Amino acid sequence: MSDRATDIQQIMNATYVYARGLDLFRPEEAVSAYTDDAYWDATAVGLKRFEGREEVLGFFTSDAETMAEQYHLITNHVIEFDGPDAAHGTNYVLAEGSTKSGASIKAAALNEDTYRRVGDRWLISGRTISPLTAPQMEGFDA
Repeated sequence: MSDRATDIQQIMNATYVYARGLDLFRPEEAVSAYTDDAYWDATAVGLKRFEGREEVLGFFTSDAETMAEQYHLITNHVIEFDGPDAAHGTNYVLAEGSTKSGASIKAAALNEDTYRRVGDRWLISGRTISPLTAPQMEGFDA
């Protein structure tokens, strides 16, 4: 595999590790896909913006404590390189689940990401989430 193809695969893998960590209720795994100074911004879908590893981990931990079941399908990656260690891109996410209190969640969204190589790994350094369809998130208060 070429170096650039390896870079693309590592970036896509970071997005999948994030989703798997959320869906298996392993917030430390989910945050391992992010740089220490990353942000996660879902204000456009009615949630909040979190900055830095501790805030992002806090949100992922709250999600794990709130949700009874959930899944995130991530697809349609488009990745562009800004230099040897920086990139940006988009991907789609379809997420569904239910909270422990019985509320249902459903969202189709666009993730606008920035990525950075840290050591020998590509990580997500920022994620902004925007709805593609009207999200159904009543009762989700993480």
